[in-house]
Amino acid sequence: MAVQSNSNQPISRRTQIIIAFGAVYLIWGSTYLAIRFTIETLPPFLSAGLRFLLAGLILYAFARYKKKESAPTIKHWQSAFIIGGFLLLGGNGCVVWAERIVPSGLAALFIAVTPLWMVLLEWCWHETKRPSMGVFIGIAIGFFGVWLLIKPGSIDLSGAMLLLFASLSWATGSVYSRKADLPQSSFLSTAMQMIGGGILLMVMGVVQGEITRFHVMNFSIKSITAWAYLIMVGSLLGYTAYLWLLKNVGVARASTYAFVNPIVAIFLGWLLAGEKLSAQTAIAGIFVLVAVIVITIYHKEPEKSKG
Repeated sequence: MAVQSNSNQPISRRTQIIIAFGAVYLIWGSTYLAIRFTIETLPPFLSAGLRFLLAGLILYAFARYKKKESAPTIKHWQSAFIIGGFLLLGGNGCVVWAERIVPSGLAALFIAVTPLWMVLLEWCWHETKRPSMGVFIGIAIGFFGVWLLIKPGSIDLSGAMLLLFASLSWATGSVYSRKADLPQSSFLSTAMQMIGGGILLMVMGVVQGEITRFHVMNFSIKSITAWAYLIMVGSLLGYTAYLWLLKNVGVARASTYAFVNPIVAIFLGWLLAGEKLSAQTAIAGIFVLVAVIVITIYHKEPEKSKG
């Protein structure tokens, strides 16, 4: 993700990080509403799968033929499909499916618990040092917020469970990706993961019988426009920026998108889709966001292995 200025001077690393965070914070916050508009008339899994497959192929062609990157190995592709399965099929796919019955802003709040899962997975999976008391307090606050979100009458329970699974799946893929056997190029690695995840999402769409409901004449202009936005902006810019941040600033800092995205998503849902936020949901959201902030402050990034 090396960016250059008009004078052909490389932009500083700090500026690149700021740009990447801006993309992840703002773009991903807007994708929740774009997903809602897309699935109003487009089949959920097939549209999501085709979105990532097209974005992945575009990025793969750019990496291989413009950047002259070496061809990936079989092991690279295996890792890409595993990560794509966790991030896109389990993570994004469940969000897309859940947004049929859950408001986009509320979906973003559930996904905000992702950093809680990341900390626990890093501890158990990579055998890092035991999290500090501050981190455990943050986790407790976060799950109390989740409990408030899923109290009877607050949200459709099946939608809530899907979103919790989505956040866990996304966290699993994010943590796994840090030590997976992938190409050095973030462009090529990202493209392969989107291709793998896109294929898996489309397979799920076929299994769900969406192919029989794929009627182009029923697609609205709003849905098609939102879907195109998800490809060009959400996938090519947002997803690439996120994976670049994972490698360059670590899981804890990269996952801070989780307490900005809900604010953006809730605002856009209210402004453009008339979504309402109940007092209980607002209070629960505050607990979740406070938890993410506390974890970010107290969590120390695990040391990278040498060699």
